[in-house]
Amino acid sequence: MEPRDTSMLPAEEANDQTLNEEVIQTPSEPMQMESESTQPQHESATKESILEELKTLAQKDAPDITPDEVSRLKQQFYALRNEEQRIEREAFIAAGNQPEAFSPGTDEAEETFKTLIATIKEKKAEQRAALEAQLQANYDRKKAIVEKLIEMSGDADNVNRVFPQVRELQTEFKEIGEVPAQLSADLWKSYQDAVERFYDQLKINKELRDYDFKKNLSEKEAIVAEAEKLQTEEDVIAAFRRLQDLHEQWRGIGPVPKEVREEIWSKFKDLSANINKRYQAFFEERKAKERENEEAKTAICERVEAYDFASLNTYAAWDEMTKLIIAAQEDWKKIGYASRKSNNALFSRFRETCDKFFTAKAEFFRQMKDLLAKNLEKKIALCERAEALKDSTEWRKTADELAALQKEWKTIGAVAKKHSDQVWHRFLAACDYFFEQKKKNTSGTRRTERANLEQKREIIDRLKAIDPATADREEAIKAVKDLQAEWQSVGHVPFAEKDNIYEAYRAVVNDLYGKLDMSQRGSRMASFETTIAEIGNDQNRLYRERERLARIHEQRCNELITYENNMSFLSAKSKNADSMMRDMQRRVQRLKDDIADLEKKIKVIDSKL
Repeated sequence: MEPRDTSMLPAEEANDQTLNEEVIQTPSEPMQMESESTQPQHESATKESILEELKTLAQKDAPDITPDEVSRLKQQFYALRNEEQRIEREAFIAAGNQPEAFSPGTDEAEETFKTLIATIKEKKAEQRAALEAQLQANYDRKKAIVEKLIEMSGDADNVNRVFPQVRELQTEFKEIGEVPAQLSADLWKSYQDAVERFYDQLKINKELRDYDFKKNLSEKEAIVAEAEKLQTEEDVIAAFRRLQDLHEQWRGIGPVPKEVREEIWSKFKDLSANINKRYQAFFEERKAKERENEEAKTAICERVEAYDFASLNTYAAWDEMTKLIIAAQEDWKKIGYASRKSNNALFSRFRETCDKFFTAKAEFFRQMKDLLAKNLEKKIALCERAEALKDSTEWRKTADELAALQKEWKTIGAVAKKHSDQVWHRFLAACDYFFEQKKKNTSGTRRTERANLEQKREIIDRLKAIDPATADREEAIKAVKDLQAEWQSVGHVPFAEKDNIYEAYRAVVNDLYGKLDMSQRGSRMASFETTIAEIGNDQNRLYRERERLARIHEQRCNELITYENNMSFLSAKSKNADSMMRDMQRRVQRLKDDIADLEKKIKVIDSKL
């Protein structure tokens, strides 16, 4: 057989030749030209048998596929394929065609052959990649060992301690496999330099060890000295935290000479134990305080839970209870934390009662707002009725009707403050207008008023005639009271003289009361009765005076409730309890006396209405 004419190979085969060279890398021997000695092999092989053998080879793992086997099968296959193309080309030319127009036909066997070759190439490429990755991993591991050795050689204080680790790293470096050839020389040189540097440092460290022991001892002695100062630190928590820092510093300091090692550690350990005991005692004390706080907060909860919110039915009562609730809240704020497990529960309990109170208070004020609005409607209706009567000339009948309206007015409760004066003045204006008109039309009473004026002047003169210095006191007192009774029995005086005559009467009575040492309260009551007598049957003025006294009466009652509540919470154990209690009792008694006087005065007015 003649030598192969590679110039006649198609482009696909030329590419496959390159592919085969990449797969098998360097053949064990150069490809030989076909000769007479190889002719029997080609004659015995077929494309089908070559493909079967190549399929078997492609199913193997990459390490089991040898380049020689692939090269041999490839040479055999393309020897057969080239022969087929030669015969096909000669037949094409013999048919009268131009040689350069020849193009070989497609061969399915060749396509299958290329696919199998590509599969083998892919396996070999994966093998190469895995090998390169392993070499790179080996390099990285050895490089890390070199860097660790360099790091250890730089730590002059610990070269003795890490010496066994260095020996282990050296053994590990030798046991790691090969690295990429292009990196091997530099890596080995770096490794040798690092090992030599460590051993040089080891030698130097031995010479400096005694110096380091001395330095470490000095640092630890300084830590012990600071721990001794912490024994007198008042802030236990700060001392404990500082101790933790000292322990951290202690751990960071190297060894000291063996002969003092145990001694200095024992000293530091004992000092630490003392601080730890103080720290423990502090927390035990805090727990005890938390228990006290828990008991105090429980007592406040029980205190506010005992308040009867359902019985509150006036603004004053709600305001007074509000003061008690706010006082309880202020007391709560003064108490420190209870234990963690109970603090939140106690606060929820206390807040629940406070919320219950303020919710009930809001509901009461809402209801009172509705009630005040209804009362306002009723009083406005009375105003309209009084305004309808004010121009009436049926004096007696209308006066009775207006008096009835005034009594009805008293039965109606309060209205909102912003409307109180307005509606009252409206009602009063209608009543006053009628009675003023009535007065103008009843001038016949003026003569009687002038006679009453002369009679009252005579009473004043008789009072002035009483000489407390010479008269018997009891008789003088009796005379004064008789004259006061006579004064009250006298009717109205002219309006223009009313104030002057009354001032003169009050001056002489007050003078006699003072000289005869008569009760000031009785004097005030007598003065009040005189005033009411002066008003006479003026229903409007009587009603206004009664309203004024009723408001004062309600104010005194609220003050009395406040003092009595405060007395119930006054601790008998306090240092000033007795004096405070006596003072409050005196105030309570004065309030009770005032309330009694006000009730008497109201009764006096009611007897006139």
